Amino acid sequence: MARTAPGRPKVSDPVFGANSPVAGDPAPDFTLRDQYGAAHTLSKVVENKQALLVFFPFAFSGICTGELLEIQLNIDRFENDDVQVFGISCDASPALKSWASIEGYRFPLLSDFWPHGDVANAYGVFFEEAGMAVRGTFLVDSSMTVTWALVNGPGEQRDVGVLSSAVKGLAA
Repeated sequence: MARTAPGRPKVSDPVFGANSPVAGDPAPDFTLRDQYGAAHTLSKVVENKQALLVFFPFAFSGICTGELLEIQLNIDRFENDDVQVFGISCDASPALKSWASIEGYRFPLLSDFWPHGDVANAYGVFFEEAGMAVRGTFLVDSSMTVTWALVNGPGEQRDVGVLSSAVKGLAA
């Protein structure tokens, strides 16, 4: 595998997203706790709303902070009567709680800390060598089907405008 630095695959390597669900695939179900300790089960959430799952590597990191702040600042474009946003990382809940408090995030940040990266792995976005999720984004409908997906490798910022367009497309 080509590498840009020891232990770090190039973003263009097919390893990231190769095993991720794509539009039309079943969405892996999960139950994770948010930054306040409340449990969220995907199959229960999508009974009432579609879910936008936004996997990110680490709380308090530059790109992740920028992306989630852009979602928060434009929350009405992402979260509404039809869609619930969930940020998901392998950070522990206390770290996510502190980060949410500092940055003012008002949507749930789910901890995939233990078993470490289990949900990220199910979605094909767990980077085992680094112990983190890469930037995977999945829109899941009421039938537990992925209707839209995008995976970005480490250090590759996702285009939040593309996410907004995917959610906006639900109304079309």
